[in-house]
Amino acid sequence: LYPGGSGHLSSHQDRKTCSNGLFGEPMNILLLHTHDSGRFLQPYGYALETPHLKTLAERGTLFRQAFSVAPTCSPSRAGMLTGQYPHNCGMFGLAHRGFSLPDYHHHMARYLTNFGYETVLCGIQHEAPNADLLGYTKILDGQAFDMGCIDFDSFAFDRENAGLVCDYLKQPRDKPFFLSFGMYNTHRKWKKHEEDIDARYVAPFPGVYNNAQNREDMADYMSSVRFCDSLVGQVLQTLEEAGLREETMVIFTTDHGPAVPGMKCTLYDGGTGVALLLDYPGNPAKGRCVDDMVSHLDLFPTICDLCQIEKPDWLEGQSLLPLLKREGPFTHRVLFSEVNYHAAYEPMRAARSERYKYIRRFDERPGHILSNIDNCPEKTFLYEYACLRDTDCSSEELYDLYADPMEKQNVAARPEYAQVREQMASSLLEWMQQTEDPLLSGAVEAPVGARVNRRDDYCAEDLAVDTEE
Repeated sequence: LYPGGSGHLSSHQDRKTCSNGLFGEPMNILLLHTHDSGRFLQPYGYALETPHLKTLAERGTLFRQAFSVAPTCSPSRAGMLTGQYPHNCGMFGLAHRGFSLPDYHHHMARYLTNFGYETVLCGIQHEAPNADLLGYTKILDGQAFDMGCIDFDSFAFDRENAGLVCDYLKQPRDKPFFLSFGMYNTHRKWKKHEEDIDARYVAPFPGVYNNAQNREDMADYMSSVRFCDSLVGQVLQTLEEAGLREETMVIFTTDHGPAVPGMKCTLYDGGTGVALLLDYPGNPAKGRCVDDMVSHLDLFPTICDLCQIEKPDWLEGQSLLPLLKREGPFTHRVLFSEVNYHAAYEPMRAARSERYKYIRRFDERPGHILSNIDNCPEKTFLYEYACLRDTDCSSEELYDLYADPMEKQNVAARPEYAQVREQMASSLLEWMQQTEDPLLSGAVEAPVGARVNRRDDYCAEDLAVDTEE
């Protein structure tokens, strides 16, 4: 709680030093997030033009080993903003396809509202079919977007919303704010790249075959992420000019990895690995790049600690403050992630330690579920040459990330890894039991009315099955 508070903020607090380094004033929270970016940004070492994010990393703290709890949009975002794993918060699939949280009181916006925050939404949210369910006290835009629609001017959409965010920051206010600004970019369909990005000299995504069409696709992604960065710069400049930078926590992240085969909707690091940049007044880890594994689940308890708010009892992550301050223990021995529904049902769970990744698939099938791979040139190329159609998917996968960081050599069946496989499988099962994962009791059913693709559909745009049928 805030000093002298009853759980709600007083507008006449004594100006005494708080542990966050401020003088009696509550800290604003600005959450900036993109779609499907993973860690493919300049501060993570890629030849991509994101100077504003690079500056944010230098000013704040960059987490090199940050992970989402799911490599699909709604489960990932719901996990981050409730502080719970998807199967515990109840988000098993995509909000625009009929999935939702059973209890929106666990959402960060609604919780912070109880502590005197003006909670503000602009742009993308994907945790609810209707933004009004989330409990924000102010919504800046009309929320008239459909996450199922990919053919529209995403640059104009994000640019307009960035302007609304800047207008809000310029306004006087008598409350601290929590402002979530979600950009549609870098979600597909990417716009054609500008002429100053020459695809002849571009490398495709790691693990993707290097041909002209895949280089062109990467050039389009570069244009999309550069545009996001320009909006981040615009918002942060406005925050500075409004005199709010020294009383505002700035968080930048994304939901999961890029929409290419082997990343989005997979439990490999390319799917669950995310960017996470954190800057706040008095940050003792200013300019540090942290190699410890951290989770999206850690953001909610960290915000509570920095803002001196009581943590709710449902949180499943841990505060990053001991790590930032280098005080006391902070160790995630194993992180967990999951997939239930994306376009089609594909139940998977994973346990990741610093060195090993264990993935368990809970259904039997001869190959990839193609509708769970977003349409893209990389998918078309692999399908044309039977590199997706004829690939078997093992029920158990184990990767030695020290020797195989790209997760290409499944060592689950190798005798020399038998003990490691047993330990990682045991950790996964223990987590599923402790969190009462419904997958232990059988298939997770989609809610009535949800749109779910057939397992043999090629893409999500094919006819989806209404679960009432």
